[in-house]
Amino acid sequence: MALTFYQYPKCGTCQKAKKWLDQHGIEVNSVHIVEQPPSKEELKQLYEQSGLELKKFFNTSGKKYRELGLKDKVKEASEDELLETLASDGMLIKRPILTDGDKVTVGFKEAEYEETWKK
Repeated sequence: MALTFYQYPKCGTCQKAKKWLDQHGIEVNSVHIVEQPPSKEELKQLYEQSGLELKKFFNTSGKKYRELGLKDKVKEASEDELLETLASDGMLIKRPILTDGDKVTVGFKEAEYEETWKK
């Protein structure tokens, strides 16, 4: 089964991740995270499967994140509010997100990809 790869084509990190996947012969279904952002329900599932803190799903280096002053909001908001915020704009989501339906990685670290996705 192909993996789902939520990405933004102009994102350098996404391009590096895609290159790594291609080099290792790993097929993915690419989803443009801005044109087709994951729904609140999909994000909740990804978050729960990842074992990460929800704040790790935010693109903290993004312009939108700074404009909306999310740095402080992320500390105080409920899980529901955070998921709602993430689902409202794909540019707020850290990328790429890669999942096989069970495992989830957020961002791209070669060592993590080696460990999680290499066959």
